[in-house]
Amino acid sequence: MRTVDLITDVTVWSAGGWLTGQDVRLGGGRVVSLTPAGSVPPDPDAVVLDGSGGHLVPGFVNTHTHLHQAGMRGIGEGRPLLSWLRLVGEETVALTPGQAYAAAAAASTEALRSGTTTLVEHMWPHPDPEVHDAVLRALHDTGIRAVFCRGVADRPDVTRKWGFDPRLMQPLDEVLAHTDGIRAATAGSRISVGLAVPNPRSLTPAGMREVRAFAEERGLPVSLHLLETATDELACREHAGTGAVGFLEAAGFLWDRLLAVHCVELDAAGQEVLARHGVAVSYNPLSNMRLGSGIAPVPEMLAAGLRVGLGVDGAASNDTQDMLEALRIGSYLQRAAHRQADLLGFGAMMAMATDGASSALGLDPVPDGVVAGARADLVLHRFERDFACLPVRDPGATLLTCASTRTVDTVLVDGEAVFADGRSLRLAESTLVEALLGRSAG
Repeated sequence: MRTVDLITDVTVWSAGGWLTGQDVRLGGGRVVSLTPAGSVPPDPDAVVLDGSGGHLVPGFVNTHTHLHQAGMRGIGEGRPLLSWLRLVGEETVALTPGQAYAAAAAASTEALRSGTTTLVEHMWPHPDPEVHDAVLRALHDTGIRAVFCRGVADRPDVTRKWGFDPRLMQPLDEVLAHTDGIRAATAGSRISVGLAVPNPRSLTPAGMREVRAFAEERGLPVSLHLLETATDELACREHAGTGAVGFLEAAGFLWDRLLAVHCVELDAAGQEVLARHGVAVSYNPLSNMRLGSGIAPVPEMLAAGLRVGLGVDGAASNDTQDMLEALRIGSYLQRAAHRQADLLGFGAMMAMATDGASSALGLDPVPDGVVAGARADLVLHRFERDFACLPVRDPGATLLTCASTRTVDTVLVDGEAVFADGRSLRLAESTLVEALLGRSAG
């Protein structure tokens, strides 16, 4: 592990613009200062990262993934959501701790490779504590920052049409007690804790009240799949006599620490309700495309006052953890849908990908770039590593339209270099390959 004290002579995305020729000083896991290159003599004992010719940006926050699905790439190709979910569910029931570790470590490393420094793990409910421990260990070993949302459901239904797979469920009090145990075990680390609800159909109104009270008492976020397709709306109308948003509102399950994931079918009335309650949204364009779910109304949600972050979803539905790809396609998809070429440019997408849902998740704000006082979760790009990025007329346009994992030079989390030159500095990637191919226990 190497903690960097100084990044020299680098071009920095800061306060909504590019600053050239900057020395960026780090300390205590944060950005200490930005000064013109060479204007302040470096400490002779400082660990220096040469940034000359590079471009420094804040790390991405992937607001939604399922790490264990990195062992399920390509599953159910061509199937719609509910059919696809049944296949994923069967493999999740059979998941071993070794498989969970290998998948989570691989997904986290892949995330770092694309410049992601924080991810939000929406874990499926699972009764085996060793599976959770394996995922947590993988997060720790890779060095990435994470919000680990522990899965919870209290309405069993083998069909998953009005409930969740009972084979993966536990009594609610056991789940919440286990969550407290995870909080104690991760205290002081880069991992914070939340809760993950599969969808509005998987919690009873009483369960929603209990989960919210638990989360609010401890200051935890809650991640919830919502209106990925029309299924939530139709099921809630059939069983509760109201739509999905109305069902959640009646149960008191809308507040400013709730992250609603997908929201493809969220109409204008629903947008107004979620905005009024301070709910944040996770936009997952690639997964929604892959499963044929549709296009989330992101410009409309932003206009309604909703906070919107960017996500990739699990590797069973994306099928990568590449946030640069999500950044690009997230913009292009909306431009195509609205027939508007200037929609969601670099600045808007960068804000979405670094800070869109931070307040809901309990993360430090990223005030439009690298600034003094911000966390030293940073990514150094070198566009000359890929001729397909050259020439660089506008660094923001280059990052949005053609940057790739090939241009990611170094990734810092808390100022620690955890990824450089295309490789993890924490893990032997050859070991991950063997584990994912089933040749070792992981």
